[in-house]
Amino acid sequence: MVRVHVFDREGNLVGPVESPKVELTEAQWRERLTPQQFMILRSAGTERPFCGTLLDNKKQGVYTCAGCGLPLFASANKFNSGTGWPSFFQPIAPGNVLERRDTSHGMVRDEINCARCDGHLGHVFNDGPRPTGLRFCLNSESLEFTPEEELAKLADPAAASAAATAAQSARGKAGETGASAIAVFAGGCFWCTEAAFEQLKGVSDVTSGYAGGMPDTANYQRVCSGDTGHAEVIRISYDPAVISYEQLLDVFFDAHDPTQLNRQGNDIGTQYRSAIFYLDDAQKQEAERKIQQLTSAKKFGRPIVTKLEPLVEFYAAEAYHQDYARHHPEQPYIQHHAIQQVCRVREKHPGLIQQS
Repeated sequence: MVRVHVFDREGNLVGPVESPKVELTEAQWRERLTPQQFMILRSAGTERPFCGTLLDNKKQGVYTCAGCGLPLFASANKFNSGTGWPSFFQPIAPGNVLERRDTSHGMVRDEINCARCDGHLGHVFNDGPRPTGLRFCLNSESLEFTPEEELAKLADPAAASAAATAAQSARGKAGETGASAIAVFAGGCFWCTEAAFEQLKGVSDVTSGYAGGMPDTANYQRVCSGDTGHAEVIRISYDPAVISYEQLLDVFFDAHDPTQLNRQGNDIGTQYRSAIFYLDDAQKQEAERKIQQLTSAKKFGRPIVTKLEPLVEFYAAEAYHQDYARHHPEQPYIQHHAIQQVCRVREKHPGLIQQS
């Protein structure tokens, strides 16, 4: 098994998820691939420069492994290197592309391979553009291209399996805390969202954490870089007999600005995105209905940009982040942001506030 990012049936990149390695015999690979693909993917060959079919492709979309379909690179990270081969400055997700030392042909290079089928893709060099400074040099024949509007076609069974497992695990954790349901929201800094939801009736626990990225980057220092895929989230354990998921959604949309893309105020970056990490189809459909209702009612002056993402895994944040606003009420950031958010929720939803 390998841990990789894949697409779900809505065309969203999710992960990391567990996916089985693709291991075939030489005869099976020859049957699956064209002669040119086999020469490159299975025999580490190289196509002639300036001859690849994807070299000048400027369409928006995703490049997948021609051997197993694993997403490898996005067109947003493609650039013209002038070398004659398709070039990218970073993979679509950490872990989908593996590197190993290549000493063939009297040279020392870093070979890149597909993490799921070990197919040879090309090499990576340290002469690329910002922000990585890397050039992933690919063979067109090792790739297949899917346009942005057709990404749902890349739906991987591993995504559905991981979502179901996460939902089951989250429900189990809810039972351990004495609640019977879980909700996971991202609405900017988790210090603020945690404080806003801790005051609600029927909420037994709110834990700050991370979701959307890989386990090895689920820490505050890495998440603050903005390139891990993680969002700062809160996991809410609640009793649906006291407060419903729809009411939690109402509080969520009132507690932050869902029209700000990848930011909340001065907090800027994908880690501060507005997102609902749904545990199952029921939560997803309810969130979709709520967004449609708010859009139809023109509640906000700008379009809602809240993302709906399946919850693959929740990673609790470091201990010092938990109940941060409660422990540091005099801190300027808490005074100017978290407490204002708490007060806004109290004003808009007085009937949902626990009486002290």
